[in-house]
Amino acid sequence: MSDEPPPAFRALGEDEVHRGRVIRVVQADFEGPEGERFRRDIVRSPGAVAVVPVLDGPDGPDTLLVHQYRPAIDRWLVEIPAGLRDQPGEEPAVTAVRELIEETGFSAGAVDLLTVFLNAAGMTDQSTHIYLARELDEVGSAGVGVEEAYLQVRRVPFGAVRSMIEQGELMDAKTIIGLLLALDRLGL
Repeated sequence: MSDEPPPAFRALGEDEVHRGRVIRVVQADFEGPEGERFRRDIVRSPGAVAVVPVLDGPDGPDTLLVHQYRPAIDRWLVEIPAGLRDQPGEEPAVTAVRELIEETGFSAGAVDLLTVFLNAAGMTDQSTHIYLARELDEVGSAGVGVEEAYLQVRRVPFGAVRSMIEQGELMDAKTIIGLLLALDRLGL
């Protein structure tokens, strides 16, 4: 990498194409370093959170994964609990605890940030905060929406996570990122 600053690009403005309940789609105009203009379709998002829950298991720590239907890809996925930051002004850690309760029925006494990553910088400004959740208490789920009504919670030993990733049982990016970082944080 060069020590020189990268060439300057400039955002010129954007036109809203669609406004949904949580996201917006815009067509944004930009100017390149030599004055060339271009337009991109961009999904504007308030962001998301994901949670890697940690429970004491008989042979070491366990985690909770959710098996749920995902309409965007028309299939079921196994994932860590997650959700959009759809409550204006709510801190990401608070959203993470709320989503954990909604999807698993467990509340966390402690959440630690593992990372924040950009989901797909070529098409969206969405970022996801991933938390490690400890000191879990079962409080009963409060699922919201049709997908969560049919969601299934699976308790999985952390020792099985790497092979689940390698065998393609876990394909979701936030899930893979979160679980691998959690394994490292837990020293497993």
